[in-house]
Amino acid sequence: MRINAELDQPVTVHASILDWIPSPAAGVDRKMLYREGAEVARATSIVRYAPGSAFPGHVHSGGEEILVLDGTFQDEHGDYPAGTYFRNPPGTSHSPAAADGCIIFVRLWQFREGDEAQIVRTPGKGNPAGLRQGVASALTLFDDGAERVLLEEWVPGAEVLLANPRGLELLVLKGTFAAGGELLAEQSWQRFPAGKDLTAEAGANGASVWIKDAPLQHADVLQMPA
Repeated sequence: MRINAELDQPVTVHASILDWIPSPAAGVDRKMLYREGAEVARATSIVRYAPGSAFPGHVHSGGEEILVLDGTFQDEHGDYPAGTYFRNPPGTSHSPAAADGCIIFVRLWQFREGDEAQIVRTPGKGNPAGLRQGVASALTLFDDGAERVLLEEWVPGAEVLLANPRGLELLVLKGTFAAGGELLAEQSWQRFPAGKDLTAEAGANGASVWIKDAPLQHADVLQMPA
């Protein structure tokens, strides 16, 4: 399966209008934003756990990156409310579930060789990041030099410029912004290859945006099993 797999092309997906697709686990559905592969895949998705649902325990052979969008995501290590960001590097494992249901944004098989940092950022936690024009607040969730992950709050009505020397990926968490002739709202996702800068105008209520500044695929990305 290949979905938005042309990494040299800009992509915009309005995930809020996509249908949910059942996963192999009962009560766990997903919206596929990017995918290369079958059930084991290099993938970016929005995943919904119905109340009381669970996914079988598994090892993250290619790494897993998650932002909890709604509800509380759970595993044997703890409970993770909306706004929690974490990285489970290759070799880690868990048995995810959601007693009351949840929605998460998840990226699989996109870790690099040697990326072994296990990170859990609870809501509102991170390192303060520099502010650009139109940005009211910014937190760095992860930065190892090869990639940087941010949460930004954009000022209502402001113009915001994102320089893009190596690749950009964005997910709208709240509010809206306009860019490239499109209006992006909650669960809208964009991806830009290096060199495609983004100029956006925040909506009347501003915007909360998750941002990844990194190559769309690292040169030393972990290889999928044959």
